[in-house]
Amino acid sequence: MLLEFQVVSRNFGGVRALDEVSFRVEEGQIHGLIGPNGAGKTTLLNALSGLMPPSGGAVLLRGKPIQGLPPHRVAALGVARTFQNIRLFETMTCLENVLAGQHLVARRPLWPRLLMLPSHRREEALWREKAMAVLELVGLRERAEVPANSLSYGERRRLEIARALASEPRLLLLDEPVAGMRAESIAKVAEVARKLAAGGMTILLIEHNMNFVMGLCDRITVLNFGRTITTGLPKEVSCHPEVVEAYLGAEVCLA
Repeated sequence: MLLEFQVVSRNFGGVRALDEVSFRVEEGQIHGLIGPNGAGKTTLLNALSGLMPPSGGAVLLRGKPIQGLPPHRVAALGVARTFQNIRLFETMTCLENVLAGQHLVARRPLWPRLLMLPSHRREEALWREKAMAVLELVGLRERAEVPANSLSYGERRRLEIARALASEPRLLLLDEPVAGMRAESIAKVAEVARKLAAGGMTILLIEHNMNFVMGLCDRITVLNFGRTITTGLPKEVSCHPEVVEAYLGAEVCLA
């Protein structure tokens, strides 16, 4: 078991954004987290990634509690994420953005860098090669030297995923990775996710595009008003009465 939420709660004054949320994420799976706006999905990712500690409960990564750790400590444990709003270094190239994402895994002593020793140059070449490989994975290798602010919306989304992957995470958190995308770009993100999962990476993603979620995820957890409705296979979740009611307000199977 890679990740487990145990009765996780989060209060904002008198508002209970998360209300004893519990579910597990198996290693190597793509796990979807869905629910109406305001269900608590992003709050849960924030609690996991250290941006917003839970008010109660536990978040376990490989059986060890991580709730309350600062974001850099969580990231160092192998957790990377993207955000609803794209956050790139706009005037830097695609390659430079990915290289910036390597800071946790490519720590180099200062003095070889200052002296530009051969060992430093070899290491720089290695990390550049790794960055290029990540760009190739997301379909942006040919855009490596292009500034981020000149990319299309879909390319920017994929670049943000590439930068997250540069830290070599074991768990990748994606917050609405295909929001506002056209069908072609959505298909490219799905292809990247499948390749990552096939390589053993675990992905926890939030998304409102139900076709994308149902066609991609191994398992799905549904939140509503901060509570867990159900967790299960896509077919099971799509016809769950409470899930259908939360989304459509009527007992009509989503499948």
